[in-house]
Amino acid sequence: MSDPTDSAAAPAPPQTGSGFGPDLAEVFGPSQQDGGPELIQLLTPEGERVHHPDFDMEFTPEQLRGFYRDMVMVRRIDTESTALQRHGELGIWAQLLGQEAAQVGAGRALRPQDFVFPTYREHGVAWCRGLDPLKLLGLFRGVDHGDWDPEEYNFGLYTIVIGAQTLHATGYAMGMQRDGAVGTGDPERDAAVIAHFGDGASSQGDVNEAFIFAASYNAPVVFFCQNNQWAISEPIERQTRIPLYQRALGFGFPGVRVDGNDVLATYAVTQAALQRARDGQGPTFVEAYTYRMGAHTTTDDPTRYRLSGDVESWKLKDPISRVEAYLRRNGLADSAFFGEVAGEADDLGARLRDGVKALPDPRPLDIFDAVYDETTDELREQHDEFAAYLDSFEGSHA
Repeated sequence: MSDPTDSAAAPAPPQTGSGFGPDLAEVFGPSQQDGGPELIQLLTPEGERVHHPDFDMEFTPEQLRGFYRDMVMVRRIDTESTALQRHGELGIWAQLLGQEAAQVGAGRALRPQDFVFPTYREHGVAWCRGLDPLKLLGLFRGVDHGDWDPEEYNFGLYTIVIGAQTLHATGYAMGMQRDGAVGTGDPERDAAVIAHFGDGASSQGDVNEAFIFAASYNAPVVFFCQNNQWAISEPIERQTRIPLYQRALGFGFPGVRVDGNDVLATYAVTQAALQRARDGQGPTFVEAYTYRMGAHTTTDDPTRYRLSGDVESWKLKDPISRVEAYLRRNGLADSAFFGEVAGEADDLGARLRDGVKALPDPRPLDIFDAVYDETTDELREQHDEFAAYLDSFEGSHA
């Protein structure tokens, strides 16, 4: 096994050309370098197609309709889950309203062999990885700790500790590197890791430590930050004096800011960043600039700290509406298609409502089964004491 402290064990970071191409300034341009207002954008809020010199790509009608369907379904998962929490069926729910394009764009840019490290809000990425949303609801209902196999979906368990998943992602990426799954030129083998986090998490020490390790070992990881501009009640301007993507340059790897409400641009930029990682060119920071139109979680009241006018202005940039406008304007989808998607969303909503109520409650003693691989004497003693306590109640179902 390679010594992780041995710098020879990992490819040395490139001395030049650390952007998506041979020259960082050439690729990102002066506005990206100097903190200007440019966002990488391929679809305007009005649904007009625009082109970018470095990240432009063509999309088939099937892809565009697929993006629309994905976002509608993901939004339905969110609205149904919020309603379920309000009715007492979930303990809490982390909303993603307004961030569908950032998640679907990033999720669809993945290859099967890539691995995702999520926070607790990546419901859209989970959808793109084929994860049944009922498995997410089990976690928020409190009947399990995440009822899915990360290896089956290449999608890690939700991380509640803010920012911790970035270190997990970097370590996993370094393991891929040492296993020879990076830079071989084989598209079926070369893999990358993507770590999702929010603007609030960017202030955590774990995230900055992950940046250091990823840069030092040229790890094949994409740091995907959904900057929804609010860390619960803390606005982004209280956390940073420069655009978040510019922080990457201080650690020695490129950063780029993309319109996080534009699913096409998010897909294109994330795909480029992932390919760069798979090719052995190291980490990239992607800042998806978006807005949290809902609450941080269902325990939060955003009306106490932000203006309703801001929310209304961002509704005009709705990620779903702009794709719908483009599809309709260009004759790429008709009323039958939109009706079909709406019906499918209704079916999903009904399945979630019925399914979450049918989730079995865990047995209290099950908590002892997932502590250690081998049960210790102390744990066995605790198990027996708790079992005796439960037996003291009539009708116990330990």
